[in-house]
Amino acid sequence: MTLQNLDIIKELKNFGKLLNSKKADDFKFSWIRLARTKNVGSKTFVQLLKMYGDPETALQNVDTLAKKGGSPIEKLVPSKQIIEKEIAETRKYGAEIILACEENYPSSLLHIPDFPPVIIVKGNTQLFKKPMFAIIGARNSSINGNKLSFEFAKEISDAGFTIVSGLARGIDSFAHKGSLDNGTIGVIAGGINHVYPKENIKLYEEIYNKGLIVTEQPINSSVLAQHFPQRNRIIAGLASGVLVVEATKKSGTLITSKFALEYNREVYAIPGSPLDAKSQGTNALLKQGANLALVPQDIVQDLAKITRKNNTYISDQNDNFTSNYVKNIPSELELGTFRIKLFNSLSYSPIEIDDIAEQLEIPINVVSFLLLELELAGKISRLSNNKVYLIA
Repeated sequence: MTLQNLDIIKELKNFGKLLNSKKADDFKFSWIRLARTKNVGSKTFVQLLKMYGDPETALQNVDTLAKKGGSPIEKLVPSKQIIEKEIAETRKYGAEIILACEENYPSSLLHIPDFPPVIIVKGNTQLFKKPMFAIIGARNSSINGNKLSFEFAKEISDAGFTIVSGLARGIDSFAHKGSLDNGTIGVIAGGINHVYPKENIKLYEEIYNKGLIVTEQPINSSVLAQHFPQRNRIIAGLASGVLVVEATKKSGTLITSKFALEYNREVYAIPGSPLDAKSQGTNALLKQGANLALVPQDIVQDLAKITRKNNTYISDQNDNFTSNYVKNIPSELELGTFRIKLFNSLSYSPIEIDDIAEQLEIPINVVSFLLLELELAGKISRLSNNKVYLIA
C-alpha cells in the first residue's frame, strides 16, 4: 500500500464522521450521485474530493470541467430522481449501500489504489471483519478441480478465514459451497438483484442467508463484459491472498491474480499436468513465482502473518481534503496556457503522469487538473499504475 493510500484512508475516516451529523442523508446522497456520474471512476472520484473538499461541491463543477475538456455531453451528473430510485429499490430488495468512508466498509479494500467509492451488499457484513482469502478458477472446470476447490475452501474457512470468490460456475461455485457453513462472500459483476449465471440462483440465496453478496454496480444493472475485471479487482482487494485452482493460459481468472500481485497480495496456484489445458494458467503462475499449493495447510500456515500486514486500519487525523487541496486548484490562466499543449502530447500508448509533467515542464497540479478535465470529457482513460492514454 502506498503512502498516498494511507493519506486517503485517514481523510475518508474524517468524512465518515459527517455521517453522524444532521446532514448525513444529504452527504450520503451526494456521495452516491458523484460515484454514479458518467466518466467518474474510482480514482477520479478521489481526485474530485481532493480538489473540492466534499462531494456536493464536486458535483457542482463536474459538467464545467468536462466541457473544458471537450465533452460533447452537456450533463454527466445523474438526476436526483435516478439516485432516489436506486436507494429506494436497493433498500426494498433488502440490500445496503456502503460508502468508502463508512466504518462497515472493508478496510482491506481501502488499501488498493482503485477502491470502489460505493459498494452494495446483501447479507452478513460482519464477515468483512474477518480475514479473507480468495479461491478462483476456470468456469469450465474438471471434476478434480471442483473437488480441490471445495476441499481447500472448507479447510481454509474452518481455520477462520472467509472465502471470497466470484459466484461463477465451476471453481468459484465449489469454493462457495465448501465454505458456505462458515460464511462466504460472493462478488458479482452485475446489480445486487441480477444473478449470473442463472443456474446459481439457489447458491446466491444460500450465500445471502449464510454469507454476503457484494457488488459495486447499481441495482438492476445487467452484467457487461467490462464489469468482470472491475469485479475481479474487488475480489483481489478484499483478500489477503488468492488461490488459483484451475485456469487456461488465457483465462479471465488470471486478471484477478494480476490484480492481487499489483496489490501486494500473495498468489497461490495448484500445479497440473503440462498436457492439461486447464493447468496451463496455474503452471504459468508457478513459473512466474506464485506460491505452490499442494494441500490447504500450505496456505493456512502463511495466512496469519499476511493478514496482519494487509488488514491494518489507520488512526484518526484532524485535517481534511479541503484544507489540503483546494488551495492547489490552478487558475484558469494557468490551465488555458497548457491545455492544448498537454492534449497534443498524449497518444494511445500509456504514459506516466509524472513523465508528462517533467517533459512538458508543467506543474503537477496543473497536469492533474487538465487530465481530470479530459477524463470527465471521455477523452482519456487512466490505468492503475498512474498512467493515462487517449481513448480511440
